[in-house]
Amino acid sequence: MPEQSLTFLKLGGSLITDKDQPETALIDQIDKLLTQIAEWRQANPSQRLLLGHGSGSFGHHTAAKYGTRQGVQSHGDAVGYQQVWYSARKLNQIIIERAQLLSLPLIAYPPSAVITTKEHEIVEWNLQPILQSLEMGLIPLVYGDVVSDLILGGTILSTEDLFVHLAMSLRPDRILLAGRVEGVYADYPNNQHLLPHLSASTESIDFLQGSASQDVTGGMVSKVQAMQALCRELPSLSVQIFSAVSPDTLRLALDGAAIGTTIN
Repeated sequence: MPEQSLTFLKLGGSLITDKDQPETALIDQIDKLLTQIAEWRQANPSQRLLLGHGSGSFGHHTAAKYGTRQGVQSHGDAVGYQQVWYSARKLNQIIIERAQLLSLPLIAYPPSAVITTKEHEIVEWNLQPILQSLEMGLIPLVYGDVVSDLILGGTILSTEDLFVHLAMSLRPDRILLAGRVEGVYADYPNNQHLLPHLSASTESIDFLQGSASQDVTGGMVSKVQAMQALCRELPSLSVQIFSAVSPDTLRLALDGAAIGTTIN
C-alpha cells in the first residue's frame, strides 16, 4: 500500500452484536476484531484509518419500532428519536472502552452532534476535526446514528451513508466493509455462488435482497448500490465486502488479501 494511504473500515452491526437479541454486544468478537486492528496498526504505523460501526441490535430494533428513519414529527416520534440515539450511543461507548484497553486511539464523532440533513442528504458537516485527528495519528470513529433533518425533523444515517459523504472529501484508497456474510452472493439466500468481483457499472443487482435480520437502513441492497455509485464517482477507490468472523480474517483484509467481494 502507498505511504500514508487511508482506509475506511466498517465493523458491521451483524458482526459485533446479536442482531436478533436487542442490545446484545458480542464482547469477545469485538475484542478479537480490535486486537487485529491494533496489530495491523503496529505493523503499519504510517497507514491512516477511519473506523465506523453499525448499530446492529442496539439501534435497528428501536428505530423500527418508532419509524425514526422516516421522520420525526410528533412527540412520540421525538421520544423514539432519543431512544435510538441512546441505544446507538451505548454500543459506541462499548467499542471505545474495549479499544482503550488495547491502547487504540479512537476518537468518536457522533453524527447526532455534528450533521444536518435535508431529506436524508447531508447538507452540513464540519469535517475539520476528523481531518485533524487523522493528522494527529488518531483513529476517527463514526457510527450509524440519528441526525437532525431540515424537512423530516430527524432521521437516521447508516455508516455507509457517512462513508459515502466522507469519501468525497477524504478520498480513501479503499473501504472495507466487514460483516458476518462472506460477501455478495449471486444466489442469496442459498449462498452457494459468491461473487469475487462486482463492477461499479453493473446496473442490475436484482438477485440481492435486504438483511435477514432487522435493518432499517436497507441491508445488502442499499450497501452494494451505494458503494457502486461511490466507485463510479471515485474510480481509484476499491470496496471490499467480506466476513470477519473467522480468526485473523480482518487482519488479512487490512493487509490487502482479496477475500469476499471487491467492487471497483
